[in-house]
Amino acid sequence: MSRRPLILSAILTLLVGFVVQRAAFDYFAQEEWSKAQGQLSLYRSTVVAELEQHSHLTHILARDTFVTEAVAGGGTGPLNARLEDFARQSGLEAIYLMDANGVTIAASNHASETSFVGHNYGFRPYFKDALQGKHGRFYAIGMTTGLPGLFLADGVVVEGHEVAGVIAIKKGFSVLEDSWRRAGQQVILTNSDGVVLLASDPAWRYRALTPLTETQKQEIGAVRQFSGQPLDPLQWRVKADNRAVIGGDERMHLVADDLPDGWQLHYFADDDRAVARSWLATAAVVFLAGALMIVFQVQRARRVGRALKRAEKEEAQLRSSNQKLAVEVTERKAAEARLQKTQKELEQASRLAALGQLSASVTHELGQPIAAMRNHLAAAEINPQNAARLGGEISGLVGRMEGITRQLKFFATSSEEAFEVFDLRAAMQAGVRLLAPNIEKGAVQVDLQQAEEPVWVRGNRLRLEQVITNVLRNACDAMEEENAVSRLSVTVGQEGEVAYFEVADTGHGLGAASLPDLQEPFVTTRASGRGMGLGLAISASIIKDHDGTMSAKDRPEGGAVFRVELPAVQDNNEQMI
Repeated sequence: MSRRPLILSAILTLLVGFVVQRAAFDYFAQEEWSKAQGQLSLYRSTVVAELEQHSHLTHILARDTFVTEAVAGGGTGPLNARLEDFARQSGLEAIYLMDANGVTIAASNHASETSFVGHNYGFRPYFKDALQGKHGRFYAIGMTTGLPGLFLADGVVVEGHEVAGVIAIKKGFSVLEDSWRRAGQQVILTNSDGVVLLASDPAWRYRALTPLTETQKQEIGAVRQFSGQPLDPLQWRVKADNRAVIGGDERMHLVADDLPDGWQLHYFADDDRAVARSWLATAAVVFLAGALMIVFQVQRARRVGRALKRAEKEEAQLRSSNQKLAVEVTERKAAEARLQKTQKELEQASRLAALGQLSASVTHELGQPIAAMRNHLAAAEINPQNAARLGGEISGLVGRMEGITRQLKFFATSSEEAFEVFDLRAAMQAGVRLLAPNIEKGAVQVDLQQAEEPVWVRGNRLRLEQVITNVLRNACDAMEEENAVSRLSVTVGQEGEVAYFEVADTGHGLGAASLPDLQEPFVTTRASGRGMGLGLAISASIIKDHDGTMSAKDRPEGGAVFRVELPAVQDNNEQMI
């Protein structure tokens, strides 16, 4: 009977210890879970930053003149050296250019033994997407180097409409993997098929989280995404309560599944710290409640003491890691602040640069209304009967000149340009009226054909009238040097969701110049002293600001036709914005 209280005390102590240990473990495990979520968020941000770091480079390279000339049949010697320098400066594994059939014609590694030049990558999905005008993205093992990487690609457009080649870059992630490995973390990155692309343990790479279907294997094999890899299932097991067994150890399992391209980031966090801290709390309670079990408690306290030392060491390491993380977060915030400041400065610098360009063109744009005023005054002196309407005409021209100079304020400030909904037919009529002296002087026959219904567009009416007068004036000027009948055919209409106007003349045509050439500032087909070559450059900029397009071509019967297309407004009750 004397042993019964001791046995009951031991049982009660064990029961209390069990309850305390479970409660403490749940509490500390929740803390570890929160820390693991923060670590996962950091890893996710790093992965996304790596994925997006060079995502726009192919879009820029596709418009490089060296690239477009090489695709059009030019030499690739200068381009090879240029791509090699770009790859070295940006830290990319390779930058290469393929023709429309997928054959590499230039590459940054052109001088290496594993050069891409001459190899055909037309079977790769990134090439097919880029050839269709989309941005190609594809992670795979390189067929030439045998090294994995992310391939990004964009189509190279020739003459403004035809995709004649594909520019691609290859980006490696070995540095990211090494950082995981050095940190002693267990992290894997998988694609949409569940195949491991990157892993802190190299043995996990190219394993599948779940067995692949035959269809998946065939699709992967068709594009040779993981050549030479068996893609065996990964030896791991998912358990309840967000836990998993991997590498023989049970860990907390956290997943970030909001990455681009359906990728997932898996983080397996160690919860030994939570275990140690929970046992520490349990030891304290058991020590107070188990006074009758001193011997047992002494041995247990020794074990708890050793666990405490380990926990303190791990806590010190964690504090150090948290301090480093805090410094990194502070530096990142400072970098973001500097980036925002730089972006604002660049926006203002861009506006000031545009102000300088506009200042150069104001002389050209004001010349036309001034010439029109001079013609009206001369006409009034010859025919005094027209003097009555002279005031209205001059008032309109003065208003137009004020509107042109008002654009300087737009470029010098950060305010948004006011757009309104108006009838494109009325703008065309205003342009024809403004060019009436030029038309009469050149004896130009004008054939104006407009839609019966209003053609509503949204934009800045003054600037679009500026485009109309520039196109009309160029057409009249082009017919001054021709001996044939000067005829100007003007059409305004709407096709579906597109509003347009066309101006066709019987002049000398475009000749050897193309529309992109004529849109360059100070490029003109007129004789010296007849113009500064700014009209189409300004017009092209205005049309671009209105989400429109401009095209030009020679007419078979002689002369040229210019066509401007703008988004049509279906609801003419739209308010000014």
